[in-house]
Amino acid sequence: MSQNLNVIEVESSKLLHVFINLPFKLYKDVPNWVAPLISERKEFFDKKKNPFYRGARTKLFVATRDDEPVGRIATCINYNHNEFHNENVGFFGFFDCIDDYEVAAKLLKVAMITLKSEGMEKMRGPANFSTNHEVGFLVEGFDSPPVVMNPYNPPYLPKLAEKFGLKKVMDLHAYLIDDSVPFPERLIKVANRIKERNKIKIRTLNMSRFDEEIKRINYIYNNAWSDNWGFVPMPDEEFRHMGKDLKQIVDPDLVLIAEIDDEPAGFSLALPDINIVLKKLNGRLFPTGIFKLIWNMKIRNKIDGLRVVTLGVVHKYQKRGIDTVFYVETFNRGTRKGYHWAEMSWILESNELMCRAAENMGGKLYKKYRMVEMPI
Repeated sequence: MSQNLNVIEVESSKLLHVFINLPFKLYKDVPNWVAPLISERKEFFDKKKNPFYRGARTKLFVATRDDEPVGRIATCINYNHNEFHNENVGFFGFFDCIDDYEVAAKLLKVAMITLKSEGMEKMRGPANFSTNHEVGFLVEGFDSPPVVMNPYNPPYLPKLAEKFGLKKVMDLHAYLIDDSVPFPERLIKVANRIKERNKIKIRTLNMSRFDEEIKRINYIYNNAWSDNWGFVPMPDEEFRHMGKDLKQIVDPDLVLIAEIDDEPAGFSLALPDINIVLKKLNGRLFPTGIFKLIWNMKIRNKIDGLRVVTLGVVHKYQKRGIDTVFYVETFNRGTRKGYHWAEMSWILESNELMCRAAENMGGKLYKKYRMVEMPI
């Protein structure tokens, strides 16, 4: 074992800079890796600005060998998650390192010891920092870049974690649908009947009343997903913060809200895949990157794909087929606006209804993300 391998907790702005920038060094020659915006990462880790930290405790670590950074990892105790699920689970995330088991094991062991010392009984991940953010090891689908708000890692990383003893707990599926496959006419007819029978009104996001809309969507989100594996309820303040970030890239025509008798029944969110643009920026908006981003977002012809991020119906109105209405409406509106493909992700492998729905629409399972865990 190397005598010069050390793991250091991030407790200074200098080390935070190293932590944030390490993936740029590790993956600069990985063609399908998409660099995150450095400015966004800095804001995300700012505990004074990000309300997520009011319900969580996190630590960041950097591994160095001969004083050269070779890996990183973070730990997170999400009190909202543990209270909701009545369990003591600590998460690891932001896990990246060179292809070296010694480095990976050292980082994972530090994370495990850190979480155990704070009373956790299991270590689960990767999650950056929760299921409301980027989650999972990419284990299938390395041949194309990730879409917006999904992670990418080289194939060796989950293998190193498995060697350490982390076992699969859940796979998250991503389905690709493109307009080369005709959308099933049968589903369109079914959706129309469902809308008429249930008197469902589908409307788009009202940007002039954004704060009110976010509050309404947060209610739907916390109600609709409450039975899902890994779900973490989002407090109003945290949801507003995330909404503020998404406001910069959202296409309001593709944020759909279902109402029955003026009561919120469900919502779906599809985002333009800005990773197509981010890949060219290499993490930096300045000095010219911001203009590239704005230009590409405005002309839209550079962004021809979507990610269907969330789609949910409140318990009261579930099993009425409202999800089918969302599928059809998103497809129709997306194609009219010039989008040619969409990724539906992520969908729990255990959610057979959603997986089957994606396949019935012509979706191809083309990526898998894996959550792993171990007792500590």
